[in-house]
Amino acid sequence: MKPTAGGKLRLNKFLADRGVASRRAADELIRHGHVTVNGRRPALGESIDPAADIVSVNGKRVRKEAFAEHVTLVLNKPAGIITTMDDEHGRPTVAKLLPSSRRLFPIGRLDAETTGVLLCTTDGGLARVLAHPSSGIVKRYVVTARGSMPSSTIAALNARDYLRSPDGSHRFTIELSEGRNRQIRRLCAQAGLRILSLTRTAFGPVRLGGLKIGCTRELEPHEARELNRLRDEHSRR
Repeated sequence: MKPTAGGKLRLNKFLADRGVASRRAADELIRHGHVTVNGRRPALGESIDPAADIVSVNGKRVRKEAFAEHVTLVLNKPAGIITTMDDEHGRPTVAKLLPSSRRLFPIGRLDAETTGVLLCTTDGGLARVLAHPSSGIVKRYVVTARGSMPSSTIAALNARDYLRSPDGSHRFTIELSEGRNRQIRRLCAQAGLRILSLTRTAFGPVRLGGLKIGCTRELEPHEARELNRLRDEHSRR
C-alpha cells in the first residue's frame, strides 16, 4: 500500500512497517484502544502523517522511521513449537524464539513435532516466492523411523543415505520440492513406518549446519544472494 495523498499513511500500515504488529494485529490494537495519535484514540482505518503525528502503543512512542532493509533469519525449530506467530489455543509459537524488534513471520510451515530449518523474514515478496510450489525449492529432511524397510520401500520413498541402526531403527534422507502439509509423515505411514524424529536440514541453499536447537542466525552471504536471485527471477516471470 502506498502513502495516501499529502504524504499520509494508513495507521495499521505505519505500525506494521515499524515492526509493532501485522496490519491485522495493528487493527486489533487500534480497536481495543491500545494506540493513540497525538494523545487521542484514532478511528479504525484512519490515516496519519508519519512525519508530523506522534503515535504511541500502550503509552510507548513508536519510531517515525520505517525499517530500511528486510531481515531473514534461520531458526532451528524445536519440537512442540507451532509454526505461527500467534495461536488462539495458547500453544507455544515460533514468536517466542524470534527477536521482538522486527515483525518477522515464518516462510511455509513445519508441523509441531518436526524440527530444523525454518526461514523467518520481514520480506513478504520473498516469502510468497519461496512458499509457492512453482519455485521448485528443494527441502531436505532426515527421517528416523521404525518398521519394515525392504529395498522396495526405500525405492518407493526415494530415500537416500539409508542406514540401519543397531537398535533396528532406520535413518534416511528425503528431498521434496513441494512439501505439502505432513507429506513425509503420510508417505511413511502408508509404507508402514512409524516416524521417531523428522528434521529439515536444508531449505534450498540454506543449511542447518551446527545451529543449535531453538537458536537463530542470519543468512550467510551466499544464502542471501541465492534467495534474492530466486525472488527476482520469479518476479520477472
